[in-house]
Amino acid sequence: MKILAINPGSTSTKIAIFEDTEEVLTKNLKHSVEDLKKYDLIFEQYDFRKKIILEEIEKEGFDITSFDAIVGRGGLLKPIQGGVYKVNQLMIDDLKAAKMGEHASNLGAPIALELAKAAGDDVDAFIVDPVVVDEMEELARLSGVPELPRMSIFHALNQKAVGRRYARSKDSKYENLNLIIAHLGGGVSVGAHKAGQVIDVNNALNGDGPFSPERSGGVPAGQLVKMCFSGKYEMSDIMKKLKGNGGLVAYLGTNDAREVENRVSEGDKEAEKVYRAMAYQISKEIGALSAVLEGTVDAIILTGGVAYDKTFVSWVKERVSFIAEVVVYPGEGEMTALAEGCFYGKTGEIEVREYV
Repeated sequence: MKILAINPGSTSTKIAIFEDTEEVLTKNLKHSVEDLKKYDLIFEQYDFRKKIILEEIEKEGFDITSFDAIVGRGGLLKPIQGGVYKVNQLMIDDLKAAKMGEHASNLGAPIALELAKAAGDDVDAFIVDPVVVDEMEELARLSGVPELPRMSIFHALNQKAVGRRYARSKDSKYENLNLIIAHLGGGVSVGAHKAGQVIDVNNALNGDGPFSPERSGGVPAGQLVKMCFSGKYEMSDIMKKLKGNGGLVAYLGTNDAREVENRVSEGDKEAEKVYRAMAYQISKEIGALSAVLEGTVDAIILTGGVAYDKTFVSWVKERVSFIAEVVVYPGEGEMTALAEGCFYGKTGEIEVREYV
């Protein structure tokens, strides 16, 4: 099965070609400020991005009619259950209206659908585990302040993909397992996966859970309120402290975990203290979710870019291995996750859902 995967980002469009689940080509097509500044809205970039994808495919010697399926990154749709979705007109309408927000990923589904039509009448377009996946239990939504419900914003695509990958390695199904999955990247999200549903997860975007290379995670609320009303900061300053200038950036001046890893190996005691604190907070979050799963945890999975660091992984393992086996799938793997979801949806291992 030949699959084309498309992942539009803010300043680039990634494409990859797979035969079944094996990657045969990947390209990161960069877009200059000059290319993009003429467009006021994301959807206005549609023709521009589609054209360069088709040109790149042709340049690499592939014919659009040779593909059996096209899969795009899911955008800002209404909150939906995780899984594989066939692209339909309602999905396109919602993305075009941008009711949930403007984001480059909103172009993934419409471009996939248009290319699928060009590929042939029997070729379908799909999205897989978009960023809006929301499967949280009702109890998990209560924060203590009714006006501030807890929200499901996490690395759904990668978390779900490695959960399914682990299940296949055990000759099992993702829906039959209880897993705690921690995505360790620029943001950190830790999810409780119960029988195929992420029933609790921290908001990885702005102010919940462990701190990360560039995000604050949860901070003392009273002290934050005092900071907000101190007269020293604008709202934008506070938001930047939560996302962008928080975490490792705030303490060590860098969001590059590899740099911190090197500083630790060279004997930088301050870097080691902060880096260990990040591992400590991630371990605490994993421990909390073991209570959510009532102690029945089949595995703890660590994924994302920071999971390449064996020392960091060992610090987490030391604290949580008593709960369950710790398995590591390092890296982001977005293109592979898209292709795997598409492939297993087409072969029937994963149910293909309808967006309604």
